[in-house]
Amino acid sequence: MEKSNRAQRWSLAGTTALVTGGTKGIGHAIVEELAGLGAAVHTCSRNEAELKKCLQKWADMNLVVTGSVCDVSSRAERERLMERVSSVFQGKLTILINNAGTGIRKPALDCTAEEYSYLMASNLESSFHLSQMAHPLLKTSGRGSIVFISSIAGVVATKNLSLYSATKGALNQLAKSLACEWANDNIRTNCIAPGHIATRLIQKWVLDNEETKAKEASRVPLGRLGEPEDVAPLTAFLCMPIASYINGQVICVDGGRAIYDS
Repeated sequence: MEKSNRAQRWSLAGTTALVTGGTKGIGHAIVEELAGLGAAVHTCSRNEAELKKCLQKWADMNLVVTGSVCDVSSRAERERLMERVSSVFQGKLTILINNAGTGIRKPALDCTAEEYSYLMASNLESSFHLSQMAHPLLKTSGRGSIVFISSIAGVVATKNLSLYSATKGALNQLAKSLACEWANDNIRTNCIAPGHIATRLIQKWVLDNEETKAKEASRVPLGRLGEPEDVAPLTAFLCMPIASYINGQVICVDGGRAIYDS
């Protein structure tokens, strides 16, 4: 294989990407990974000030990143986001990273109808709807790739996370279903299921309590919690030409947590 051809297979140069929830945590790391590998990226956040700060940072790094204010739990805001993406990328999209989501940690009996609706809208409905709207743009690009960011909570049972786990398990299955349904449109769909990653989402649950943090790390064969930068490279790889035969997979990035009987 010629050296130039090999380099192209490991590159995202010339691609376009939408990454939801890209101003913090895993999403932030994914934006920087994709853009650093040559993709033009559009991202979104509910927090306008946070978005502007990140966009300025990325401009200073000479990364091609644009952004929109969007609460992905709102159908109307998702529609406006996709209209903006279509405009920015002239009707073609190569990559969709459904990353934005949230969690509520409490016993199942204490979960309210409002919390159920909010988690479903934020984590599952948003990803499904954005994938629907992105489909024609991904198909037009000629080689589309969708990656869902779910969780090992959708693979193994976790105490007091029943609603969150349900949405993440649904994302795992959605990735498999769309992988079969949209393969003929040259759209691959995969899912990444991170373990405990050091982000604001687990700040109160895990990171602020040294005892809990140590306990969770002890349940990971590699002996530590993950960082957003542990997830971003796999996300980028799944969107590269080199990964063109990987479709419908749920890949855990968890240091071995999901397979460890601790």
